[in-house]
Amino acid sequence: MTRSRLLAAAAATAASVALVLGPALTLPATAADSAPVASAAPAAAPAQLPRPTGPYAVGRDTLHLVDADRPDPWVPAAGPRQLMVSMYYPARHGTGGPTAPYMTREEARHLLELRVPDATVPPETISSVRTWAHTGARPAHGRFPMVVLSPGFTFPRATLTGLAEDLAGRGYVVALVDHPYENAGTTLPDGQTLPCAICDRFPEVGPAVVESRAVDVSFVIDRLTGRHPAWRHARVIDADRIGMSGHSIGGASSAGTMAADARVRAGVNMDGTFQATIPASGLDGRPFLMVGQQARTLDKDWNTAWADLNGWKRWLTFTGTDHGSFTDVPLLSELVGIPDTAEMPYERSQALTRAYVAAFFDLHLKGVPQPLLDGPSPDHPEVIVRLP
Repeated sequence: MTRSRLLAAAAATAASVALVLGPALTLPATAADSAPVASAAPAAAPAQLPRPTGPYAVGRDTLHLVDADRPDPWVPAAGPRQLMVSMYYPARHGTGGPTAPYMTREEARHLLELRVPDATVPPETISSVRTWAHTGARPAHGRFPMVVLSPGFTFPRATLTGLAEDLAGRGYVVALVDHPYENAGTTLPDGQTLPCAICDRFPEVGPAVVESRAVDVSFVIDRLTGRHPAWRHARVIDADRIGMSGHSIGGASSAGTMAADARVRAGVNMDGTFQATIPASGLDGRPFLMVGQQARTLDKDWNTAWADLNGWKRWLTFTGTDHGSFTDVPLLSELVGIPDTAEMPYERSQALTRAYVAAFFDLHLKGVPQPLLDGPSPDHPEVIVRLP
């Protein structure tokens, strides 16, 4: 099975779908399969993510967490498991330093080499994407629910930055986790960038990745909510209101983490094959949201998971999307010179993803009623809502 040459994830070709999602979902090949990879000159000014929609400014810190009790599951010779976590949080307006970088230059270089090896654009085309979060910003007053975000297989955590910033602006602390050796590259504080060790071993490693990420996320929660937290602003986290969302295998890991860790009260899977069955006991009645492209309606894996979920649940279909539509990937593809393969424009798919993911967590972590989740909306005709 070959790696996709496209930065846009798996909707364009059957091969790329099989790489990112596993064998449960395949789509027809298109003309994009044989199209040459385009090169694009660097933009005159850096691209910028859509503005967060909430009332808060957004701050960002970066954590390097080391699990001394656990060797790295993919490269044991590397020593203890290391994780990089971007902490996004509601901040006070007018505080903090410059806006946070999107990703490091080396992370961008590794991503291009893995996903678009023939591209001639410089890594800065991606690494210089402008964000909205400010480094060193003072947190807003109060305590806030926390949402953990986990990215898709091979993709760095930066590809969920747009969603992370929006949730923080709406009043959530967000822990956006990189899982080293499972993505194109993760830069550590010493400047070393860890390459992908298992990117050519999918789908056989899929279930093991979900299991490993559940351990990763539980460790992150431990370090953020324990007696001696690793984050300087941990006091703003309400440890009784924790949720998780992820894209692709990160979405599958939301279910896997909930099955293993009762502290995660609500979960979202954004277009990821589940990799493992929901436990016979379901998720102990905890709520779960499935958000996906239209092809998912024919996916046996998703239909099985839907039947096994035993708590509050919704299945949302975004008409006109593909696998990457729920992330920043369409924007990055455009910067590299690859046309978006989805019918729905990136700005619209990003707005819908933000609106519905936030509505889910507002309902289940804040207790705010959300009619948006109860049926069709005239403002969002692209969204099909499946009820139990």
